[in-house]
Amino acid sequence: MAAARGSDGGGLGGSRSSPSLSTNSKLVEDDQKLEIIDLSNMSLEALPNPSLNLASICKLDLSNNNLQVVPESLTARLLNLVVFDVHSNQLKTLPNSIGCLSKLKILNVAGNLLAALPKTIENCRSLEELNANFNQLSKLPETIGFELINLKKLSANSNKLMFLPHSISHLTNLRVLDARLNCLRSLPEDLENLINLEILNVSQNFQYLETLPYSIGLLISLVELDVSYNKITSLPDSIGCLKRLQKLSVEGNPLVSPPIEVVELSLHAVKEYLSERMNAGHRSPPKKRSWVGKLVKYGTFNGSSRNSSGNMMRAEEERDGFIMPEYRTIDGLGSPRYMGMFSPRRLFSPKNYFTR
Repeated sequence: MAAARGSDGGGLGGSRSSPSLSTNSKLVEDDQKLEIIDLSNMSLEALPNPSLNLASICKLDLSNNNLQVVPESLTARLLNLVVFDVHSNQLKTLPNSIGCLSKLKILNVAGNLLAALPKTIENCRSLEELNANFNQLSKLPETIGFELINLKKLSANSNKLMFLPHSISHLTNLRVLDARLNCLRSLPEDLENLINLEILNVSQNFQYLETLPYSIGLLISLVELDVSYNKITSLPDSIGCLKRLQKLSVEGNPLVSPPIEVVELSLHAVKEYLSERMNAGHRSPPKKRSWVGKLVKYGTFNGSSRNSSGNMMRAEEERDGFIMPEYRTIDGLGSPRYMGMFSPRRLFSPKNYFTR
């Protein structure tokens, strides 16, 4: 494999070896014609004209420069690109043509000025790692989880994210999700679909994140969970079911459940406490008040029985818990006088509309 760096003539091609990039040779899969181009740390403000076929590049490193733009025409021709690193530049946008990189596996855009990712990034269906840390992102593409089905690591820390898209729950191959240092108000409800997630970090969302979804305790592969420095008062009882969990960070929260004395004991104590709470809830579920009781409470069925046989039915009706009013025929109830008597508003009113 050829490893190249920009020559003095300013081209993207060249013959100078770059030993530090040799560890990435496994990404090329024995194709000796593909090249690694390293133009990092060169204080570039613009990219030089290429002196080689862009389709021959498998890795392009443009990191630690002063680039403000990546040309659309450049990314559109990087047809065999596997690794694209543009971290630590001055990029405000990414080219829409990034969606042409069908073989891209690693994309590093950290440390730029990005306010959004282009929707076309969803076409990079081979993508396994996306690093968008230290930008100005207020949201991620809404359908990102439906398309990037091979994504294993998603890092978007130190941004301005208020929510994670619900489609993220479809990333069944995801192993690492890092969304710390944002403005997250909540997490998606159906996280249980992330069956391979091992590390979840939503720490340092400070005053914004107050609750965690119950589904967080259904992440069967979770090993590390960091929810520190938020405004969480209660951990979901379901966390007690996380059998593989080895590290739980909850400091910096106004926790009430579990109490701080339990948290200070050990992770095992926390899981045991939450498990007992969950089991106790299953043993004694809250009783639901029947709708009949509600009707009785509001006096809906209270009235005088005035049928032709006197009070013959009254004792039996009182024994059943409520008193039925006088029986009337269907024809009678269908008259204009009684048409509105069964409206929901009247039915639950404390007044008695069944008396004559």
